This record gives sequence, structure tokens and C-alpha cells, in this order.
Amino acid sequence: MIWLKAFVAAFLATLIFHQGLFGLFYLADILPKAPYNMTPAGPLGVPSVLSLAFWGGLWGLPLWALVRRSTGMSHWLISLAFGAVGPTAVAMLVVFPLKGIAVVPMMIIGGLILNGAWGLGTSLLMRVLGERPAPGGRPAA
Repeated sequence: MIWLKAFVAAFLATLIFHQGLFGLFYLADILPKAPYNMTPAGPLGVPSVLSLAFWGGLWGLPLWALVRRSTGMSHWLISLAFGAVGPTAVAMLVVFPLKGIAVVPMMIIGGLILNGAWGLGTSLLMRVLGERPAPGGRPAA
């Protein structure tokens, strides 16, 4: 059940925190594309934003595995660092080259910020869903 919560929290964090911050950047003319891209993606033709949220949900599983036993500031720093670095590195080093998308420095910076917000949002939503590490670094039963 906890892994389902991690997936749901990370899926929602993609839609709320990642795409929400993306929207703020768009409104501030920092990003040229609008958030919540509804263009069909992949072989199933689901909206791109839902595909992104699905992958965000999958990324939530290793994130929760890393932070579920951490407490205090380390919990939030791990969430931020993993969120910023993990998905951004895979996107820039694997996904974008496969899609023929050139990576420029601003994309890296944007990815780190957006995905860091996703990581923090995922941990925040896990708490909303009732999952909190127990004192002493042990997960709550």
C-alpha cells in the first residue's frame, strides 16, 4: 500500500508542483511553452502531461525508498536533491537524445529546478497521505 501511495503522491506532485511551477515560469516569460501539454504522446496517444505524470509516479518509488527512513532536514534535502538530479539526468542524457532534442544549459537549470520542486512536492504529498518517518529514522508501522 505504501508504494501505491508513493506512486500517487509523485503522480500528483508532477501535476501540482512540477507543472504548477512550469506554469509560473511560462507566465513570467521564462519558458516558451505552456504547462499541461495535452498533445498525444507515445503509442497509446495519452496526453503528454499524463505520460509525464505516470513517469513521475514511477520516479516516486525510488524517491520514497530513499527518504522514508530519513527525518528532519535530511528528509527534505534528499527529496530535493534526488528530485533535481535523478529525473533531470535521465531526461537530458537518455530521453532527449533519443528524441533528437538538443540539450542547452537553460534546459538543465530548468530541469533541476522543476524536478527539485517535484521531489519536495512528492514528499509533502506523502505526508498528506499519512506516511511519516517515525522518530529515530524508522518508518511508521
